[in-house]
Amino acid sequence: MENRTPQGNARLVVASNRGPIEVRAVADGQDEFDRGGGGLVTGMLGALHGRDDVVWVCAALNDAERSLARELENNRVSDVPAAAELLDGVRVRMLPIDATTFRQAYNGIANSALWYLSHMLYDTARSPVFDIGWRRQWGAYRRYNQSFAESLDAECAEGASVMIQDYHLDLAPAQLRARRPDLRIAHFTHTPWSPSDYFPILPDDVGSELLTGLLGADLLGFHTVRWASAFLDCCRDVLRVPVHYSEGDEPAGGLVTAPDGRSVQVRVFPLGVDVQAMKERSQQRDSLARMRTLQRIVGDRAVITRVDRTELSKNIVRGLLAYREFLRANPNWHNRVVHLAFAYPSRHDLADYRAYTADVKRLADEIDDEFGTDEWTPLKLEVENDYAGSLSGLRLADVLLVNPIRDGMNLVVKEGCVLSERDAIPVLSRQAGAADELGEDAIMINPFDVTATAGAIRLALEMPAVEKRLRAERLRAASQGASPHDWFRAQIDAVSIN
Repeated sequence: MENRTPQGNARLVVASNRGPIEVRAVADGQDEFDRGGGGLVTGMLGALHGRDDVVWVCAALNDAERSLARELENNRVSDVPAAAELLDGVRVRMLPIDATTFRQAYNGIANSALWYLSHMLYDTARSPVFDIGWRRQWGAYRRYNQSFAESLDAECAEGASVMIQDYHLDLAPAQLRARRPDLRIAHFTHTPWSPSDYFPILPDDVGSELLTGLLGADLLGFHTVRWASAFLDCCRDVLRVPVHYSEGDEPAGGLVTAPDGRSVQVRVFPLGVDVQAMKERSQQRDSLARMRTLQRIVGDRAVITRVDRTELSKNIVRGLLAYREFLRANPNWHNRVVHLAFAYPSRHDLADYRAYTADVKRLADEIDDEFGTDEWTPLKLEVENDYAGSLSGLRLADVLLVNPIRDGMNLVVKEGCVLSERDAIPVLSRQAGAADELGEDAIMINPFDVTATAGAIRLALEMPAVEKRLRAERLRAASQGASPHDWFRAQIDAVSIN
């Protein structure tokens, strides 16, 4: 074990692939700064507000960010005034990891191996193939994690707490512990976790390294008991280490005895919606303008809304097939319903994702050609980023179509339950993490069963008003839970006191 004398003064350090600030080069040669997108970043920044002992370490994601980070002392992009204004006092260190290493780690391993593994997306007759080229990419993933471990070491004061986020950094906990055994380390996995009979798709040594890397932490967080238990199963079956599953009044999750003999907590931290922030954002000028546009398209018709990235696990194609089957089987609903489908670009540097997006567009055109009339647009597909539009679509929803193949949580369904002004009922995949909390009042589906999904859409549209209202009230309450601010604060507290 390599012990290092603490160099930094941060008492709390956050680590993530994507940081709370984005940098873009613009035509006049000046950099343009934006706060990182999404409610999760906003919530995490809120939990850090007012502290002067925090550093957030992230990766530079493009050439402009890499160039800027190299120019700044300690890669401190928060020292740039335009960035500082967006960060509520949080210091940000952006790592200019070389573009090849980043690409191989991010696309080759994180998004093309670990994502496929956790969401069980492999077409196993053809993939994966773990050859020497893949091993080179795994080496890049290891180096990428090591860059974070070294930077976290440099930032942390003695005994500091470190909050590491997601599957991009599964090796970093053990790499950091080897340098700094004095630290309190937490890691949160936002994806599902692979079952123990699927996880061994990975090469034996890689699977062991991945699990051991995570077990370098003191605290491991997951969205649901289902994913926490799957991780415990993998530790038991792959590493052959002792595990304990929570019982009775114990916090949900369990304990793992790491290979070095330490006891590692595995905990569940469910994530809810910041209701006030969502509603305030939905009333801003751009959202209200999009609301008016969508209302003209919808008229007095019922609305089925989905909001997703064009991500393979989101199952958009089967959702569109189900809508087409619903229209074919229920001609009485023609001209009485509109499907608003927001399918935002995702990972278009990967061929599978480009092809999938093309499939989504093609099927949408087929539905419009088959059913559309001069008076009725049965499907409105939006494939450009349109956050304001998606909020408006959720406000208009009578039905929320959320049918992922697998999902760590899926906040969209909770956002829809909170924002809908029509008591929306989710048609919800049983493989979404949110199903564990919303399953009693949502209409649950097998995400592969197109016919059953079409039937669930009809059931949701034709549900009696009284039943719909009662379900919607319970769904709204269940969707609020811990806001992103409270969710992150709970993890900080948990790792700091143990």
